Amino acid sequence: MKKIKIRWLLVGYDALILLLAQLSLLFLIAEEEPFEVPYILAHILISFLTVFAARFFWNIYGQVWRYGGIQCYIRLLIADGCAFVVYFVADRIIPTETHVSFAKMLAIACVNVLVALTMRMLYRYVYKFANLQKPHAKLLMKLLRIFTGAKVGFGVREGRKKIKIAIIGAGRVGVTLAEELLNNKSSPYTPRCFVDVSEEKANRKIHGIPVLLENETTLETLADYDIQEVVFAIQSISEQERKRLYEYYAQAGYKIKVYDYPVMQAAGGRRYMREFDIEDLLFRKPIALSDARTDEYYKDKVVLITGGGGSIGSELCRQLAKMSPKKIIILDIYENGAYDVQQELKIAYGAKLDLVVEIASITNKRSMMRVFEEYHPDIVINAAAHKHVPLMEHNCIEAIENNVFGTKTLLDLCEKYETPRFMMVSTDKAVNPTNVMGATKRMCEMMVQSASVRGKVKCSATRFGNVLGSAGSVIPLFKRQIANGGPITLTDKRIIRYFMTIPEASGLVLQSGAMANNGELFVLDMGQPVKILDLAQNMIRLSGVKDIEIVETGLRPGEKLYEELLVKTEELDKTENSLIFIERDEPLSEEDIEKRLEVLKRACLTESDDIARKALKAVVPTFRSPEEVNATAEESEEMQTQNEPATV
Repeated sequence: MKKIKIRWLLVGYDALILLLAQLSLLFLIAEEEPFEVPYILAHILISFLTVFAARFFWNIYGQVWRYGGIQCYIRLLIADGCAFVVYFVADRIIPTETHVSFAKMLAIACVNVLVALTMRMLYRYVYKFANLQKPHAKLLMKLLRIFTGAKVGFGVREGRKKIKIAIIGAGRVGVTLAEELLNNKSSPYTPRCFVDVSEEKANRKIHGIPVLLENETTLETLADYDIQEVVFAIQSISEQERKRLYEYYAQAGYKIKVYDYPVMQAAGGRRYMREFDIEDLLFRKPIALSDARTDEYYKDKVVLITGGGGSIGSELCRQLAKMSPKKIIILDIYENGAYDVQQELKIAYGAKLDLVVEIASITNKRSMMRVFEEYHPDIVINAAAHKHVPLMEHNCIEAIENNVFGTKTLLDLCEKYETPRFMMVSTDKAVNPTNVMGATKRMCEMMVQSASVRGKVKCSATRFGNVLGSAGSVIPLFKRQIANGGPITLTDKRIIRYFMTIPEASGLVLQSGAMANNGELFVLDMGQPVKILDLAQNMIRLSGVKDIEIVETGLRPGEKLYEELLVKTEELDKTENSLIFIERDEPLSEEDIEKRLEVLKRACLTESDDIARKALKAVVPTFRSPEEVNATAEESEEMQTQNEPATV
């Protein structure tokens, strides 16, 4: 009822404007060209019929003018233009000796549309700038409340409670954000200023919001604007500059957010402002690995993903679902994780995606034979593994049986059922491993490369570093510790790691698998390593929680201070992707692999983790103790890079 009332109120105001325009101009004209009263009344009636018929036809009164853009005003101009043409023709048809000239009739039409547009612009201006609390806006709002009956003053009272933000970037993205916030009365934010590097925009205003020059804007300047939070709204910015700005505002105590409009627009989603996330702390552009060739490779294929409910496995499922596979088989021993990703994909794709879930362990050969017999997969991606370093130090036999012999089961069944492709997910901890988990993964890499030269299955392995936010990783641990008020526990303040996001890791696996010929061990250039102490400190700043202590607890069993460089270009072969390399590694013979597996099998039968660990060291020659590696850590190339400015 309220919307209908306001709509007809606007019709009434438009009618009054048109009447006043008609009477004033017609009487002025009448001084030179006298008209009879019946002619004037007929003239007014025709103008009312033509103008309002055109406006209703063009749905002028169906628009919400407080949010109206340029298209709304253009529509009004078109409607009144059409009305003027009909109005002029109708006047010439009226049987009378005198007629209003074209110029004077055009003057009536122009005055009418000009006043109508002015009224609407004024109405929109008041709503849009209510939160800026301008004195003239307050006065106009009081007047509009009287004339419209709408509670237009409500926004001003709310504006005092809104969070005042500075928008970093006065380009298209920043201006879009400002428009959204100004038009959304229920938004908890109000933009107080832009900060931009453009001297052309500096000291000017956009939508009434001042633009400050970045290199002249001090913390005192922001304090003058009562800024409480800072929002990054820059589409094109170098990662070094992004890092510099983040550190500047974070150290000043501002809460930092990111406006993801370009990303969400490309994805067809809604625009939103989010917290400056942990992935942003990498301060590098996300690595885009998927391409048309990759998509085509997986199209119409039956893909089995072991560990499909895990962090990497579930993301592999998400990315594969976009590539139109024939079928995706999610296999996992943990039913809750598999169920969650199944439901997520069902909601997203419905019947378009052929998706099945199998609950089984890769160490159970009988169960795995049933899965291969039923589905005959074209591609097997082995993401199932025990990966938690300290836990595997105390469960060495379980790590060997699951990681090593589980992989062997899959390789054997791929050969038996003539599966064309086998892809294994590996880790940077397999490079000169100092722990059981890394050593088992290195053994798996050797098995995969050996299988590639003696069977029909094309095999490859993909090696990457730590994954941000994956289950068991340091990021979720730090988040929980911060939520509990601290302290953050850090094994050693010198420790460094390579990081990548879950989508990047999964994209690497899929693209490397698509480009593989046979037997490759792929590695990714992950840039510079990250100091975990810097990561912890930035997470504390992001949280906004103060006085969180960082406590050093000492290295855990099997842990070394650094992960070795994945990409040493002099030792690797390039691929068509500048970020993906192939390690040169001579495959072992089938006999050699079988001998090593037999050593591990006998060790596991003893049910002694110590014996199993010794056996693992015997079959993986690069497996060394962490104490040995950490003793010379400071001399390593990786640790020396940390003497330079921190990456995070």
